Amino acid sequence: MKYTENGVSGIRIAYIGGGSRGWAWGLMSDLVSASDISGEVCLYDIDRPAAEANKIIGNGYNSADGAKSHWDYSVSDTLGGALDGADFVVISILPATFTEMQSDVHAPEKFGIYQSVGDTTGPGGIIRALRELPMICEITQAIKQHCPDAWVINYTNPMTVTVAMMYRVFPQIHAYGCCHEVAGTARLLAEIVADKFGGDPSRHDIMISVTGINHFTWITRARYHDIDLYPIYREYAEKYAETGYTKGKDPNWRQNPFDFAHRVKFDLFNKYGCIAAAGDRHLAEFCDGDIYLGSRENAQSWGFDLTPVSYRIDQLNERLEHSRLRVSGEEKLVIRKTGEEGVDQMRAILGLHTLVTNVNMPNIGQVPELPIGAVVETNAAFTAGDVSPVVSHLPDSIFQPVNRIVGIQQMIVDAAYDRDLDAAFEAFCLDPLVRIDRADARKLFDEMVYNTREYLKDYEM
Repeated sequence: MKYTENGVSGIRIAYIGGGSRGWAWGLMSDLVSASDISGEVCLYDIDRPAAEANKIIGNGYNSADGAKSHWDYSVSDTLGGALDGADFVVISILPATFTEMQSDVHAPEKFGIYQSVGDTTGPGGIIRALRELPMICEITQAIKQHCPDAWVINYTNPMTVTVAMMYRVFPQIHAYGCCHEVAGTARLLAEIVADKFGGDPSRHDIMISVTGINHFTWITRARYHDIDLYPIYREYAEKYAETGYTKGKDPNWRQNPFDFAHRVKFDLFNKYGCIAAAGDRHLAEFCDGDIYLGSRENAQSWGFDLTPVSYRIDQLNERLEHSRLRVSGEEKLVIRKTGEEGVDQMRAILGLHTLVTNVNMPNIGQVPELPIGAVVETNAAFTAGDVSPVVSHLPDSIFQPVNRIVGIQQMIVDAAYDRDLDAAFEAFCLDPLVRIDRADARKLFDEMVYNTREYLKDYEM
């Protein structure tokens, strides 16, 4: 890298999962939107043709209207080749295929277990973790060998156990998990401020303190300028407890299985007195299965829907067509800032500005109430060469539900590290969604393991 009066050039980024048709394109757009950094991005993906297509698209962004910097894209044949000399590593992988995800999400339905996402917690999140974490072990070992001083940004779910495994394999790694769910809740707070007081505040105008774990994150303090937003949020949580808050939404918002009415958030606030800072679809999966889930009809009554894997497959097919059109030049590349903070985080680590935002890192005391070493989500200060978590206490009211999940997640990491399916089953039985007897839990676990057996060959069967 080279520092100049205009910024930093010669940055090398390794993108693992570089054939992505979503995250990768967003990163490309955000990179050329930054005028003070430039360099190269080396893509690595087990789907080599997808990475090759993204190389063409990435290089094409340099000529898009509004590009402020230049990035050279290449594809590596090997993981090590992509990582050699990297200053930053971005990890965004899909562990297995939608065939395995079909089992993750829908196999439990035969036992009355419904999941709105199925990639973080619940039966689907656990089985996904079992096949993903050996991959993360391999990637982390390669980082240790090829670029031990690189900063590693993980976007892959399940976020918490993925980051925990990185530190288990390579304790000196500079890694953190990056998630946009908290930003979504900050946007909701900005919308409430606009509704209450007028104006057009953005999520960046909302100052928040964050604590908890990924997708079961909580805001313990929220302010807009000199206004404490907790009393106002309480007012809205009570007023819209039954109907949800849908002001400003498209009238057909229910047609999007990723959307929701914030009823789960409001209900959790009314129960615990704390602002839950993730989408309702994620939050519901951390609670006992018959509260917000239990059936599709019950989920819909709470203002959200289940996301079937068939919908994700349709999305993929649409992206594949966009990829074809972008590679051929039939679709013009348009620069749109995604709102993701990965590039701004890189710029802060490079010393170009400072930033405070939420990240997932091992607990070194930033959440004193939770076990040291457990991966937690809090704000962190990004400064030159450093990411320092900010202390944020976990309120007594939410300690038990959060700590319960922390224990299960640690069991999953241990089971995956030891390649021990019996230990993984014990974690499976403790999950809040698995409200069935042990014999049925065993049948379900064995079926789901069988359905993903091609990715569990390192485990003792």
